[in-house]
Amino acid sequence: MTERNAPLDDWVSRLADEAVAFAERNETPVKVASGISPSGPIHLGNLREVMVPHLVADELRRRGLQVEHIISWDDFDRFRKVPNVPGVDDSWAEHIGKPLTRVPAPHGSDAENWAEHFRRELQGALEELGVEYRGISQTQMYTSGAYIDQVLHAMAQRGRIDSILERYRTLDRGDSTPVQENAEEVDADAAEAASGAAQDADGSSDSGYYPYKPYCSACGTDFTTVTAYDDESTELTYTCRCGHGETVILREHTDGKLVWKVDWPMRWAFEKITFEPSGVDHQSPGSSFAVGKDVAPIFGWKRPLGPMYAFVGIRGMAKMSSSKGGVPTAAIALRYLEPPLLRWLYGRKKPNQSFDVALDGELPRTYDEWDALVRKTGGDKAQPGDIAAHARAASVLDTASGRVRELPLTPRPMPYKTLASVVDITTGDDEQTLRILAALEPDRPLTELEPLRPRLDRASAWVAEQMPADERTVVRAQPDAELLASLTDEQREGLRLLLEGSGTPAPAGLGRLEDDWTLAGITHQVYGVAKVQRGLGADQIVKGDKELAAAQRAFFVLLYRLLVSSDTGPRLPTLLLAIGVDRVRSLLTPA
Repeated sequence: MTERNAPLDDWVSRLADEAVAFAERNETPVKVASGISPSGPIHLGNLREVMVPHLVADELRRRGLQVEHIISWDDFDRFRKVPNVPGVDDSWAEHIGKPLTRVPAPHGSDAENWAEHFRRELQGALEELGVEYRGISQTQMYTSGAYIDQVLHAMAQRGRIDSILERYRTLDRGDSTPVQENAEEVDADAAEAASGAAQDADGSSDSGYYPYKPYCSACGTDFTTVTAYDDESTELTYTCRCGHGETVILREHTDGKLVWKVDWPMRWAFEKITFEPSGVDHQSPGSSFAVGKDVAPIFGWKRPLGPMYAFVGIRGMAKMSSSKGGVPTAAIALRYLEPPLLRWLYGRKKPNQSFDVALDGELPRTYDEWDALVRKTGGDKAQPGDIAAHARAASVLDTASGRVRELPLTPRPMPYKTLASVVDITTGDDEQTLRILAALEPDRPLTELEPLRPRLDRASAWVAEQMPADERTVVRAQPDAELLASLTDEQREGLRLLLEGSGTPAPAGLGRLEDDWTLAGITHQVYGVAKVQRGLGADQIVKGDKELAAAQRAFFVLLYRLLVSSDTGPRLPTLLLAIGVDRVRSLLTPA
């Protein structure tokens, strides 16, 4: 159990309290749910659908309460359109309208079908993130006949359901509140990627209202229309766009599903769900969560506690959609972020607050913020909220053992930016990387890279796959003869001081560059040049001297140009350490 010094007032604790109160009012255990449609890459926006209930469930488990987290795999949903993902071409268009579990997986995949291919990737990520859940395949539930009684009940109550939906359709037509207009402002692609199908047809047609949608036994799609239904015999007749038509006995029919606005409330009742968040696309007026409040009682249940969550974006990218290629999934993010950090990003913002996951040049800052939290919680002035935020990110309560399980963290966490810079400079050579990183902290011997993992591996992957091209470091192979020949006397003197020293010993003066070939020694040398040139001590602390600051910046730019042909780069002491003294001398010595 997580110890607390004072009651917490954060969104996880508040929602956990509300979940308990809701369950107690309804005399049922707490059961939280997520709905994921594996219609394409399950991106970081979908992950919020899982992480919100997970964090609430984990909080309750830490309190010693029993709680189950269900993830409903909406794999019996229809295949809506062909997404832009690797291994898929226009030929997949022939499968539009089929259940996701009957659509072939992308080329090169060993998955049995489309749904399994995209579900599998998220399952691996959830295991890394420590998310404990029970997965339910809606294909299995419908085709096994588990929902037959619920389907028959929905058909028997179709008039009542239709009247409920008609109230919302009236609003949609714009009599007083332009609901449809508002709904269209919701990102349509995100709606498709969310749990179920927020904008699916509700079952109405020219032949009447029927909340059940059969898949055609001839072409396999749901381009079907129910034309007749007999309540006593449960005979259901449908026609399909392909020209096929037939009559089936619904109490024996397991190749179809309830329309989404009926299916979701039915499942709340079937599973006795008490807490399930959903995105803004499901909570706009007239949408599935709003309608579900009135439909759920038909199945003998109440709409669960359901906070709305906002979109999650990627720094520098537009809103994500699983129907478009190139959107980062949880598995991709975990290539660059350690699991506790990704958990922390989802825990530190309220569900109704949007946020970005930075996988670009801002990623190192995320690690810096996390490291600051770790340092704070390691001291004696940490607030209860900080302690809880760190605990929720770095550990989970394991139901089987009843104990808190720590997630893997790097034993010796060096700054991510430093690791990325060194890997970039060394192009990933382990021997060179170890040599440089060991020199950065000479007081803490580092004889192998293992204590730096998994952070080092995450940084290496980020450098190879995500580091902006204009931030990459390419050390010159040969001296810049033209630039060296054009140096002013002051610039030549600066380079001489850096390499040969001032003739007076450190710390007041400067020795030869290689005399103290450590990060601290090189830092003293680099920052001391401009001071010595102005008659100051190399170790002298100077504040507010704009002329000195400008001189230092100019000298740094000169070094970057001579070493990496750029005005900027990694921190100069680290860069010099990585290049090595012999090569530094070669690149900085005028002819």
